[in-house]
Amino acid sequence: MPTTDVRRRTPAATTPVPARAWTMLALGVAAQAAGTLVVSAPALLIPHLHAHGTSLPVAGLLAAAPTFGMVLTLIAWGAVTDRFGERIVIAGGLVLTTVAVVGAWLAAGDPVLLGLAFLAGGMTSASTNAASGRVVVGWFPKERRGLAMGIRQMSQPLGVTLAAVTVPQLAEGSGIRAALVLPIVLCAVLAVACAIGIQDPPRPTRSAVAESVTTNPYRSSGFLWRVHAVSVLLVVPQFTLSTYGLVWLVGLGWSTPAAGLLVGASQFVGAVGRILVGGWSDRAGSRVGPLRIVAVGAAVVMAVLAVVDATHLAGAAVFLVLATSVTVADNGLAYTSVAEAAGPFWSGRALGAQNTGQFVAASAVGPGVGALVTAFGFAASFGLVAVLPLLALPLVPRAYRSHD
Repeated sequence: MPTTDVRRRTPAATTPVPARAWTMLALGVAAQAAGTLVVSAPALLIPHLHAHGTSLPVAGLLAAAPTFGMVLTLIAWGAVTDRFGERIVIAGGLVLTTVAVVGAWLAAGDPVLLGLAFLAGGMTSASTNAASGRVVVGWFPKERRGLAMGIRQMSQPLGVTLAAVTVPQLAEGSGIRAALVLPIVLCAVLAVACAIGIQDPPRPTRSAVAESVTTNPYRSSGFLWRVHAVSVLLVVPQFTLSTYGLVWLVGLGWSTPAAGLLVGASQFVGAVGRILVGGWSDRAGSRVGPLRIVAVGAAVVMAVLAVVDATHLAGAAVFLVLATSVTVADNGLAYTSVAEAAGPFWSGRALGAQNTGQFVAASAVGPGVGALVTAFGFAASFGLVAVLPLLALPLVPRAYRSHD
């Protein structure tokens, strides 16, 4: 089978999208948004924890616990999805996530137990990351997947937005337990909704497809390895802003509620941007071309934030919204590329590996960038982070093996 990038199809060749595909997409977005809310909440508790005597590196470590938990289980969840299907993984994972967050609610006040509960929440919420992408790839034709995956990738900034506009305010006013009530309720409700509403997409049997489609894609091409490496580098700017954007604004004199609202707004703008970038990749007939441009943009906006902090330039809010929008734009492009290149029999594990690499890097952002900011300040830290997208540029591949 030839190794080529995705080519745009003519309108005559466009495959109709079944109505149920949009329902699966909506449930997938909601499920992962709930999981993202769970993972994002600890980072937005940093001001509350810091104000009550927790050092910034330790608070960052607590914030990193959910992402580290996801690292431990993403590939395993992907393998379970490949074997048993999307519905059982998403619904069952949300049930377990609900239990984990209830554990965090009970552990509030004990940093060790709270950290373990956050770790468990990350381990269980990884189910939605591994399975919801497969639902999109399975139900949507290739020429609509960029747009569909862009919508699906809204779930992450939407989850962060929901966390940003609720968690800091509730924690400041009523404590950690009040901030965890919404994640508990949302995960429980969506567990039921996904158990009822999600249908596993149709998938060909192994005997009905060519052997190249069922063999290990990591052995036949370096494409997946390169996309994983690019995504690891590009996720650092994204998590730097989602973890420390609130802290940066507070340091500039913003109140915690106002800063939380701005961080939430920036994440929402980023969510819309993912849809636009996904549609752009469909029209361009390529995922990796736009990915290369987004990498350049991420380096530029992080460098601009460094200048804004160093010079106390007015308009910090505008620059933060712009930077957040650009640094989240790569996820859908890379995610769609991985799913398409891996094919229907390996996409669960490949998407699990994709997210594992990203969350390994993301787990290091909390304590790592926290230590950098403590030692050198935000300007130098943003400047160092801006280098990583530049390192990603030569790794962006030019083609992948299509299974469609």
